[in-house]
Amino acid sequence: MSSVTTDNMVLLGKVVRPHGLEGLLRIQSYAESERSFLNSETIYLKPVSGSPQKAQIRSLRRHKKVYLMAIGGIGSIEAAETLRDAEIWVPEDGLIREEGVYFWYELLGLDVYLNSGEWLGSISQIIETKSHDIYKITVGEKEILVPAIHEVVEKIDLDKKMMMISPMEGLLDLNEGM
Repeated sequence: MSSVTTDNMVLLGKVVRPHGLEGLLRIQSYAESERSFLNSETIYLKPVSGSPQKAQIRSLRRHKKVYLMAIGGIGSIEAAETLRDAEIWVPEDGLIREEGVYFWYELLGLDVYLNSGEWLGSISQIIETKSHDIYKITVGEKEILVPAIHEVVEKIDLDKKMMMISPMEGLLDLNEGM
């Protein structure tokens, strides 16, 4: 594995811990599917202490709520243990985007407006749920939770760094108590 920087790369996941005795890595994925990993010919593993190291994926498969990944050069539990908590990065130009799909890193920080033009705040966090993501919009101490569904999100403009929403009836009222 050779050393590189994470400039022009996207964080796609994290090594949770080793899995089994053969060097498999248990991966928490920040991507919607394994294709995000597999479409990139190379991944970069950045250990907690140290610089990112280039690696090749040998295999990747879903296992309950995580992925199990085998990478070249890692064949034992001891070797896999050295990568515990390592971040997994891929080159941004290696990502394949489907129409209407956005990466979390692109959405974080977007200004959010109502379709009436009123500014609500900026996306500070994205919460993953079983049915859909939730955007946490923050302005000062105030937080608004907005479901990431087509009925609410009208428009995303990455060039203008903005999102326009059409709140469902009662949505902003629900958030008043927060």
